[in-house]
Amino acid sequence: MVCSFFFIGSSPSLSGSSSLSAMAEAQEKCLQITDNLEADQIAKGSNSMESSETITNQTRITHKANYKKWVKIFLYIIFLLLGQSVATLLGRLYFDKGGKSKWLGTLVQVAGFPIFLPYYIIRATKRRTNRNNISHTEQQPTLLKLALVYVSLGLFLAADCYLFSIGLMYLPVSTYSLLSSSQLAFNAIFSFFLNSQKFTPSIINSLVVLTISSTLLVFQTESEGSAYNKASKAKYIIGFICTVAGSACYGLVLSLTQLFFNKLVKNESFKAIVDMIWFRSFFACLAIVVGLFVSGEWRGLKKEMNEFELGKVSYIMTVVWTAILWKVFTLGCVGLIFEVSSLFSNAVCVLGFPIVPVAAVFLFHDKMSGLKGVAMALAVWGFVSYVYQQYHDDFKSKKDPRSSL
Repeated sequence: MVCSFFFIGSSPSLSGSSSLSAMAEAQEKCLQITDNLEADQIAKGSNSMESSETITNQTRITHKANYKKWVKIFLYIIFLLLGQSVATLLGRLYFDKGGKSKWLGTLVQVAGFPIFLPYYIIRATKRRTNRNNISHTEQQPTLLKLALVYVSLGLFLAADCYLFSIGLMYLPVSTYSLLSSSQLAFNAIFSFFLNSQKFTPSIINSLVVLTISSTLLVFQTESEGSAYNKASKAKYIIGFICTVAGSACYGLVLSLTQLFFNKLVKNESFKAIVDMIWFRSFFACLAIVVGLFVSGEWRGLKKEMNEFELGKVSYIMTVVWTAILWKVFTLGCVGLIFEVSSLFSNAVCVLGFPIVPVAAVFLFHDKMSGLKGVAMALAVWGFVSYVYQQYHDDFKSKKDPRSSL
């Protein structure tokens, strides 16, 4: 259209050969303009196609990463609930059937860390095989910083496990579960100051409901009378104080663990989780073994095993499986801290507390009441509320890449 208009407008003023040459030049210019326009359109089309393909690929990668993240979170939740519930019941079984050593009850909570040895062996083998492909550009914390973190967390963990061991020895299961739920409030306070934890309405609702669900269990202490009748009032008070103190210590350990991951650990890997479990448990185990020998309780372990009501084999299996299951719990707990937050990990812990009294119905022949059913329903409600908040934050981050989880 542009060329024809140019020809029509200019032809009256031209004549002979000069007009023909002028028309030829004009036609070449028009053809060049047309070719340039077509090239620009093709370039824009190809750029838009490449841009759309890039966005599609990024979306697929994001969806895949989020899918893997939630699968890992689900597995960690299973590990935490299974390990915590069964290990707590086995610990109660140990004391009910003749176990008397508080330090042994403490030791089994941290002594199962050697089960991760195969992981280190397999990883070392792969590293030797692929030595040339290993990148050394990642900045790692210094050995001194790591040693200070692992030793301090190990000592806190040893104190926490000892306090919980006394509480489990002197208190009924329901009362112990109730008081242990206070760790959620302690963890929330510590996370607010140490990790800048934000409190949304869904999280506040979750914390309140989860706390109420465990608080209801206080009305069931009379049905757990076997342990309560055996313990004197003084021991009951000691167990009460130690369980609350242990809950505060555990909330601090969770918050400090999250702080360690946020400030020192830069690489997101399963190795960081296993290292935390291994070295923290190792130093806690050393401290507890010292306490076991200093207290002199180690002298009575053989007699305790011989007098165990279920027999020697059951005694050994109870101790071994308690140690293993506490490490399964720790794997889930630390994994959730690494993937989400310490407060989320603690919320899942509190979800598991009503499971213990319900399971005790079958193991210790306790009575199942309506209050326990209500406590379980509230715990599930509170947990779902917290998971919804995590899903909402995750969905929001997909729409706005600048927002953080």
